[in-house]
Parts: sequence; C-alpha cells; structure tokens
Amino acid sequence: MRIAFAGSHRVGKSTLVERVVEALPGYTAVDEPYYLLEEEGYECSDPPSIEDFEAQLDRSWLALEENDANVLFDRCPADVLAYLLVHDDAALVDAASATERAREAMKSLDLIVFVPIEANDRIPLAAHEDRRQRRAVDEKLRELLIDEAPAGDAEVLTVHGDVAQRVRQIMARIAGVR
Repeated sequence: MRIAFAGSHRVGKSTLVERVVEALPGYTAVDEPYYLLEEEGYECSDPPSIEDFEAQLDRSWLALEENDANVLFDRCPADVLAYLLVHDDAALVDAASATERAREAMKSLDLIVFVPIEANDRIPLAAHEDRRQRRAVDEKLRELLIDEAPAGDAEVLTVHGDVAQRVRQIMARIAGVR
C-alpha cells in the first residue's frame, strides 16, 4: 500500500509515521517535502514564502512518482496545498491548477491518514508558531480531504487519540484492506 499522512504542524504526523513503519515490516518512510528539499540544498525563508510552498508541492509530487508500493509518506500534496491556500499571499497562487495537480498526484495513494488538531494538543506549540495559520491549515485540509475529496480513489482515515490509539486505528484499517 501507499499511505500518506496529512495534517497541520504539531499534530504528531512524523511520530505516527515512525510508529506505523515499525509496525509494518517491509515498509519504508519518505520524509516530508520540506526536509527532502533541505537535504537537497534548498533553503526556505522563515516564514516560508509562496515560492517555498510551491517548491515543496513540486517535491511532494516527485516523492509520489519516485516511490512504489509499501511506502509511508510524511505529508502529501494536500498538505502543502493547504498551506499555499491559507498563505497571506494566496492570491498569487493558481489555486485551481494546484488543486487539480494535487488531485491527480494523490490518485496514486491507497490511503490518506488525516491527523487533525485535537482539543487537547499532544505536542505543545513553540511561542513563535502561528496558531491562526495552524488552525486555518487544519480547516483547509478537512475541506480538501473530506468535503471536496481531491484524493481520487484513496480513502481518507481520520485518526484520533494518542499515538498507540492512532496506530491501532491505522492497522485495523490496513487489515480490513488486505
């Protein structure tokens, strides 16, 4: 299976990916586009610009193309698209084109695990982190993944609870597919 993990920052996606890859022998994890770009020498501004998010979106699409089966993606095009669409300079983005490209790329996924912001945050935000942006990204992802369903045929599984509960929810869903 090809599984992507989506959610705003500081919701526990990366930790969840680590735990699920431990539970699924033979699977590999692909880091999020920001870190893939960083490893390749790309430097994002702080805070990231529209151009930085567009580069991440391109890198996300490439990651989907480069990897076959039995892979877990820390983020998918919907994540980066959500950040682009809520950015202060979002008017500069061709939203329809970016959304269509994300929709096409995500057709290659079997499952998207949506990790929403929960009432009790599991990971504290740093003082410098933008809570408004985080909430806006969460809402945009909910819209993109659940309301508008740009994921093609990929099922979207929304997980809740601590890491162990989330892993159990994912493993139960995978067992149901096999």
